[in-house]
Amino acid sequence: MTDDAPLLEISDLSVSFRVGRRTHPIVHGVSMRVGAGQRVGVIGESGSGKTVTALSILGLHDRRRTRYGAGSSIRFLSQELLRASPAELRRLRGASIAMVFQDPATSLNPVFTVGRQLLPVLRAHQNLSRQDAQAAAIEALRAVEIRDPARVLGAYPHELSGGMRQRVLIAMSIACQPRMLIADEPTSALDVTVQAAVLDLLSDLVTGSRMSLLMITHDMGVIARLCTYVYVMYAGRVVEQGPAGELFRSARHPYTRALLASMPLITGPKPQRLATVATSASSAVTATGSGAGCSFAPRCPFAVERCITEIPLLEQTDHAAACHRWREIADPARANQAGLARPSSSGPSSG
Repeated sequence: MTDDAPLLEISDLSVSFRVGRRTHPIVHGVSMRVGAGQRVGVIGESGSGKTVTALSILGLHDRRRTRYGAGSSIRFLSQELLRASPAELRRLRGASIAMVFQDPATSLNPVFTVGRQLLPVLRAHQNLSRQDAQAAAIEALRAVEIRDPARVLGAYPHELSGGMRQRVLIAMSIACQPRMLIADEPTSALDVTVQAAVLDLLSDLVTGSRMSLLMITHDMGVIARLCTYVYVMYAGRVVEQGPAGELFRSARHPYTRALLASMPLITGPKPQRLATVATSASSAVTATGSGAGCSFAPRCPFAVERCITEIPLLEQTDHAAACHRWREIADPARANQAGLARPSSSGPSSG
């Protein structure tokens, strides 16, 4: 990342949820930066803490059950959001930071028309009359390439297709021209052809408005298509960060390498078996809860004794990996010498 003042800066964010008498840590010491006009991706499998981190930005967790670490900080345009009042956060949501949620079928209220849900956003944040809000809403729907915006304003969500509902959600998010758009897996509930159209739409909107984008996904293809900088999360931690092109060319963390290896190739003489990661993600929960060692160690073919006993730190450099052995893994010559060139399917080694 550059040294310029970021639009959004997350520092040492730790999030825990209280359930009954127990407190469950979910996110551990996450730090991220998003610059003005920048497209940043956050990738990881389900349960890695991506959405918990994103919802913390807008203060959408239940305050009665959520605990943040003592050193946690989320600053947007130099304003500390973790100490913001509910009224301050309401003024911020939609106007300065907007969010596109994962499933349009559950994000839109089924008993209200699109207009009943879109117009209040414009009137609340831009102080428009009903007539002006109606015109602005139609313009927002046109911006997301909805052909008959007046009809859609009067329609209920169930009367629209999945792709159309997602476009409505994006229109609601950009209607007030926010500085930042957070997209939480906005295409996961759509079929492949509609996914491509929605991603192209997001790309055009961000490019045309110089809006910053924080894209949350589990799909490396989405990262390659939209993002210039990437944070890889696993078990509530950032395990690798770096420019997208560099990360795709020379991933340093075994988990990132596993994600890339699991992507199907469309070239080659014949179909190939996709790579998998040994054991299950549930083993990371035990490792993380114990507070000792790398959370990926139970699934890592490169793990040694140090990985089990010592948590690897993420250096604050442009491309960094929280891995004790990343230099050996990333360097082909050293990897061959150390016997790391071909990951095995077994667990931690004894070397």
